[in-house]
Amino acid sequence: MARIRKTQHLAQVNGTDRTGVGTGKRRVLSTSGGSFLPKESMSPSFSRTLVWPLGTVAALCVSGCIVAPPPPPPVHIVQRAPAVYVAPMQYAVAAPVVSVFVEPPLVQPAPILVPWAPPPMLVEAPPPMPFNEAVWVGGYWVWEGNWVWAAGHWAPVPQPGYHWVNPYYEHRNDAVVFITGHWNAPGQVFVAPAIGISLGLMAVAIGVLHGPPPMGPQGVFVPPPPGSRPGIIIPAPVGTPPAVVVSAPPVVNVGMHIQNNTTVNNNRTTNITNITNVTIVAPAGATASGRAFESAVPAQAHLAAALPPVVHMQAPVPVSNKPIPSFTPTRAPVALPPPQTVHAVAPPAPAPMQAPMARPALAAPLPVLQAVPPPPQVQPVRPRAPVAAPPEPPAAKEHAHEPPRPEAARPVPPAAANGNANANAEHAAREKEKAEAEKAIHPHEPAHGEHKPEKDKEGEPKKIIE
Repeated sequence: MARIRKTQHLAQVNGTDRTGVGTGKRRVLSTSGGSFLPKESMSPSFSRTLVWPLGTVAALCVSGCIVAPPPPPPVHIVQRAPAVYVAPMQYAVAAPVVSVFVEPPLVQPAPILVPWAPPPMLVEAPPPMPFNEAVWVGGYWVWEGNWVWAAGHWAPVPQPGYHWVNPYYEHRNDAVVFITGHWNAPGQVFVAPAIGISLGLMAVAIGVLHGPPPMGPQGVFVPPPPGSRPGIIIPAPVGTPPAVVVSAPPVVNVGMHIQNNTTVNNNRTTNITNITNVTIVAPAGATASGRAFESAVPAQAHLAAALPPVVHMQAPVPVSNKPIPSFTPTRAPVALPPPQTVHAVAPPAPAPMQAPMARPALAAPLPVLQAVPPPPQVQPVRPRAPVAAPPEPPAAKEHAHEPPRPEAARPVPPAAANGNANANAEHAAREKEKAEAEKAIHPHEPAHGEHKPEKDKEGEPKKIIE
């Protein structure tokens, strides 16, 4: 219905009827609407209907010409960045440990195959060297049906010319090829186990739980630092003492490794045989603290074991000083002491680090503040020292106390000579009386007109030379 009415209205406006035929009525231009409308059709109601939208349009056009006020300046809100939480370093708690003294063999023993990796290292600082040429032996893990701690101690060289060989650990096919520390005779060198050697897994002692397999690349390694995740291995060159990792941070992932000092000659890399230091390198993702690590450590076992550890897991002291023989597959089992609890002392947790605050943008430059000079300091007025008078010349000093000499008498006329003589006589009498009166008052001082001679160092009066 609304559409029909609208059609009729448009037909009336255009001067047509329902059939679309023009009525012939004249159309005039409406001044308000700007369109051709029949003059007869401009009724009051139609005018009101037309004026309302036109007025709205005009109001909108006028309102569009109004200039909006400028936006307010931006307000910069500075918020303190939240503190970055640093989690405390996590380290593994060591299981109870069996600690014994082991008698090392005098020849290189045969290799054995152990089913799991040795535990992390323990801390055992050597005491002072008791005598010259003593060798620090022990301080590492050995196999006795389980990984047992061979306590470190100073030992003499068994025979002249013998040298100490550190223990050997190798990751091979998810097992560990192990050769315990031993003495070698003069001229003998360590021989690593061949790749194709056939080895059987060693039997596990009764009641011992199976440990984690070695985690890391294939090849020679040493146990991880104290407090590390069990099972992780640290790749190292052959002959590296396990004690070099005691001062390194604990690791929770694979990545730490040990490098030997090397030298380059004619584009060929040659290992130095007389190694004094090794370098321990670890990326940030391997350490428990999440920080990268690199440090040079002495290659001698007793010097490396004496360095301060990051996590102090003290090795227990053996309950018996009697050493046990070194392990061999054909040796009968030996009685081991009961395990001891290892007490770990972790370093303090690092303080939370604050993230740097964002510097706010300034809407307008700040006025430059002029430095105010400090007020002048009032110095106290000190009394000046009396200025010494310049020394008088000797002649002036000698004649200082002399009475003034009378001026030469001028010649007077004879008539006035008698009057002047009488006056002079009266004046001299008065001066004499005055001098006697002053002398009576000050007996020790010379009278007016008299001179008291000065005395020299010997007490004699000075002579005045005129």
